[in-house]
Amino acid sequence: MSSIGFLGAGKVVETIVRGLLLAEALPAFQMQASAPTERNLKILQELGVQGTNNNKEIIANHQTVFVSVKPNMVSTVLKEISPVVTPNHMLVSLAAGISVGFIESKLPVGTRVIRAMPNTPCGIGQGATMYTSGSAVKPEDKALIEKYFNSLGYCMEGDETMIDAVMAVSGSGPAYAYIAIDALADGGVKMGLPRDIAIKLAAQTLLGSAKLVLQGRKHPSELKDDVCSPGGTTIDAIHELERGGFRKCLIEAVEAACLKAKKLNTMNAENK
Repeated sequence: MSSIGFLGAGKVVETIVRGLLLAEALPAFQMQASAPTERNLKILQELGVQGTNNNKEIIANHQTVFVSVKPNMVSTVLKEISPVVTPNHMLVSLAAGISVGFIESKLPVGTRVIRAMPNTPCGIGQGATMYTSGSAVKPEDKALIEKYFNSLGYCMEGDETMIDAVMAVSGSGPAYAYIAIDALADGGVKMGLPRDIAIKLAAQTLLGSAKLVLQGRKHPSELKDDVCSPGGTTIDAIHELERGGFRKCLIEAVEAACLKAKKLNTMNAENK
């Protein structure tokens, strides 16, 4: 039976574990995570995941290993595990701004490396993930990774040149959506709605709108036009959004996140 080892036990790992358990894609006893302290492992252990403070134990016990430590710790962790990595291992990096080439340079020649960018909705089976593959990755490796990530939502393979932009759109995107929901709810409260009702209405509206986009029948701009009656309330609201720079803010937010990821990659390459 397949198993997964996680180097790291933070929010991203928790999200993936919860998603895999929800989809029944992998039982908890087939997953193990490492972290410096028991406190870091507590939530995962409550979910049934095995814990350890030894990174090399993860490598010894699992052929599929997810690297999910902070970007500034990736080099240190790879240096630690490199002596025990074998051709049987596949490493999946979830670290922002760390290229496949950088990871390969820290591991034995021929190590199979995949870089993936999931997001937090993966925890409820509604995520979006793009992955890119190193030169040694086999078709069966891709099939396994797609099996896991498709169980968490939508998964696709893409060129590594897109990964930083993917991180900025779908990786960071949930945060933008939460701000939009919170702001819509604030507007509802200002106009007299109870907070709980305003939040539910805002969240359900974004959910339903997203589903309409995913049907693929109409471009988002066409769907927007469908809501805007001539001389109606919605077009006045759109006017206010445009005047406030709503589109500009979102575009520049994506750009800022993408540039930060590229900067991290450059910094790691320079410190190689």
